[in-house]
Parts: sequence; C-alpha cells; structure tokens
Amino acid sequence: MPNDNRTITFAEAICEATDFCLNEDPSVYLIGLGVSDPGAIFGTTRGLYQRYGDERIVEMPTSESALTGVAIGSAVLGQRPIMTHQRVEFSLFAFENIINTAAKMRYTTNGKLSVPIVIRLIVGRGWGQGPCHAQSLESVFGHIPGLNVVMPTTAHDAKGMLISAVKDDDPTIFIEHRWLHSTTGHVPKDGYEVPLDQTRTVSTGDDITIVASSLMTLEAMLVAQVLGEVEIGVDLIDLRSVRPLDMSQIHISVAKTGRLLCVDSGWTTYGVGGEIIARLAESGSDIFRTPPRRMGMADYPSPSTRALISEYYPFPDQILAQCLEVLQLPASQNDAAKSAMEELQKNRRVDVPNADFSGPF
Repeated sequence: MPNDNRTITFAEAICEATDFCLNEDPSVYLIGLGVSDPGAIFGTTRGLYQRYGDERIVEMPTSESALTGVAIGSAVLGQRPIMTHQRVEFSLFAFENIINTAAKMRYTTNGKLSVPIVIRLIVGRGWGQGPCHAQSLESVFGHIPGLNVVMPTTAHDAKGMLISAVKDDDPTIFIEHRWLHSTTGHVPKDGYEVPLDQTRTVSTGDDITIVASSLMTLEAMLVAQVLGEVEIGVDLIDLRSVRPLDMSQIHISVAKTGRLLCVDSGWTTYGVGGEIIARLAESGSDIFRTPPRRMGMADYPSPSTRALISEYYPFPDQILAQCLEVLQLPASQNDAAKSAMEELQKNRRVDVPNADFSGPF
C-alpha cells in the first residue's frame, strides 16, 4: 500500500491505533489518569479527547483499584475499555481486580463471560526515577493464566498489536517502554492487526541466537551489528509476547546455532529468559553447544543515580560480552568486536536514550 512507508513515532502509532478502535467500534472507550491532559500520556492520547469527548475519553482520578473494577465490569457487560497507567507501578493498586477477576472470568464462568479489556502499562528507566518508578513487571503478569501479556518493540507492532488486543475477547496487559515512545518506524495509515502470539525475526545468522523484547531488542540490534562486522551471524528474535509464549521459532533458531542468550527487560531471577531456557531443556533434544545464558536487571531494586545505573541494566557492551563468552571466539575477533562496540557507544548517556528525550513526565 502507498502509505506503508510513512514514518511516525511509537507514541503516534499507539494514538493512531486507539483512534482507529474508537472510530470503528462504539463499545471502545479510553480511561486513564492524564488521557485528556495536554501532555497526553507522552503523546499517546493526543487529540482523542477533542475528537470523542468525555463519554469516550474518560479522565480517571487516582483510584486505580476502583476504576479498574469499573472498567472490568463494563467489559463483562459488552464494552471494550482501554485503560492506561502512566507507570506500571500504578497497576499494583489494582492487582486483585486484574488477577482474581479479569484473568479468571472466562474460567470461572465456564466460558460464558469474558473480559475484553486492554491495560496499557508504561515502563521505563533513567531520569532518577528510582526503585518505585522504573520497574518492568512482565514476568509477574506472565505468571498469571488468563492474561495476554505483550511488549511491542516497533511502531508498526505497537499499532497492530494494540488493535489486535482491543479486538481480543480476553484481557491483555500491553507493556510499553517509555524509551520507545520517540522511536520511529514505517506504519500504514489504515488499521491492521499484528498477532498477539508470534515472535518476530529481526536478523538471521548461524552463530548465535539472541532472544529479547521491547527496548532490549533495540540494544541487541546494536550487538548484532557489531558482531556482523567481525563476521558473526546473529539470529535475533523479538519476543513481542510474554504470554502466550511462542517457542516455535526460538526452537528452530537454537537448533541451528546451538548457542542462546536471552536478554530480559525485567529481573533475571524468575525471568522470561529462564522460562525460555527451561522449555528448550525440557524439549528433550540436545541442542546447546555451549551453556545458554540469560541477562536482565541486577537482582536488587532499580537505582536512581547514573553511577549505579551503568551496572544495573543490560547495556549493549554487556550483552556483547555475554555473547563473546558463549561464542568463544579467537582473541582477534573478540578485540575487534569490543573496539567496534566502544566506538559505537562512546557518546551515549546511560540515563536517556537520545538527546531529544525528556522525562519523567
């Protein structure tokens, strides 16, 4: 289609998807703290209040548990709410409603009722946000049967997966990394759907498999670029969905490369990477040439200071170091790869993704 090559931001893609769903289906409404604010939740709801009014764009008071219960109730009665939280931590106040009502409704009613709600949760890091505003809790939600849990990386997938989530009859936890909002990509103007249960292959290669999601996929892309410069091929798989977990392409890839590194957005302990490695081990096939590795946030609360941040998150140089240990390359290739990464990262700051980024709000 002619409009497939137009470029917009991740945040604009979220807004377009929401606009499309509101326009297409009168049962869809948007509710959240700040949805009608000029800041428009990092630009993801801009212009929607002016177009649809306060009956479809509902400003939410700071009462997350109560309002989540109201939204779930409206979903049971036939509406399709999109609820958005400016931080993933705000959803913690609504855990009982999400886990004991939304996730279990289809099971406890023997399929007679469902909860078609989308709960947008924004995660992020940097800006001095600290331990209570910089968490990534996809493993927590992924542990709960009855929930879809998705983490799009690209603007294209953000729009298509949000539309799919709104149309799905089960509750979806839709996790957006704040550092992705200003990234750009080719996004068709018309509405389209991207499956909620399929991985995406970013690059192909025969030497090592890297599985990542959300912002970590972009970090891993830099690693794949550097390894390509020293003639090492990377199968990079963007997970996209934490639950359901699509293992088919991962299994094919690791069977080919024999080497695996999983890079999580959340903590390593009890993380998504551990689940992936366990499932591969349980498959019964001896596919690993070297022991698989997993990375994620360090095993303590998120720090505020730049000095601690540099050792907390999986940065590209650290991901590369793990890859080199798995690959066991000659010293000359190791040194060349490290030099290329150092050159690529020499002007990067650890607490913001780019010079144009602003935060926290």
